[in-house]
Amino acid sequence: MKTCPYPSSAAPAPNSWLYLLERFDVGVVHLDLELRVLGMNDFARRSLPVEEKMPFGKIVTSFHPESAKAKVKFLLGQAECPVNNAPPMAMMINIPERVLLIKVSKLGDALGATTGYTLVFYDITEVVSKEAEAGAQKETLEGREKRQLRKIPTIKQNRVLLVDVPSVSFIRSEGHYTWVHTGQGSQFCNLNMGDIESRLDPQLFLRVHRSYIVNLSHVDEIIRDDGRMTLRMMGPSPIDIPVSRGSAPKLLEHMGLAGVVSVKS
Repeated sequence: MKTCPYPSSAAPAPNSWLYLLERFDVGVVHLDLELRVLGMNDFARRSLPVEEKMPFGKIVTSFHPESAKAKVKFLLGQAECPVNNAPPMAMMINIPERVLLIKVSKLGDALGATTGYTLVFYDITEVVSKEAEAGAQKETLEGREKRQLRKIPTIKQNRVLLVDVPSVSFIRSEGHYTWVHTGQGSQFCNLNMGDIESRLDPQLFLRVHRSYIVNLSHVDEIIRDDGRMTLRMMGPSPIDIPVSRGSAPKLLEHMGLAGVVSVKS
């Protein structure tokens, strides 16, 4: 007869985070220093989209979907973060018909030297599907809209720092991730450019270049040189942001300067 691991008074409530965590299957993959697979548990072997059931010796990123490789590589790189007590990094990736939440930790010997890595993932498809279903039920006739960000989650040393959106001067893209710049400096954010752009006030923030979103209220100067436009942002150390040719007319319109300031110098 199977017994409950908790006293009745301490049993986690249905749908609580602890209850859901207990129900998640956990995949574990053990890697060496060259990121070759040394071992994995049965759930990982069943879940990962590998051509053969025993992918030992393969580089770990080779058996992940193309869209997920960059995220897995980033997590592996973060495992060697030199910051003491850095916050654990976790990311969601999509594999055929499944959604996985992945974390990576480095393994060390008695002297602390890195000997390999452990990649752990949870299959959160059921939870994500329920949230998506609940979100679909809230759609209006005007269509679905993402909730605007009031604070942007960034990582600073050993904690998650929530940055007030009005204080953001500009956002810079770096691969699948971003850097959020304020008057106090820049902070790493694991939201991509598209995610952030879709959740900021479009009247205040504008994508002026494929790599930059600017807060229009923080623009100090417009510089035109040989047909190119640059924005100089406010701050003790002025920073210049390039404006793509296609974005220049939209920028001037958003700032109320169309017909007042020309695109060309």
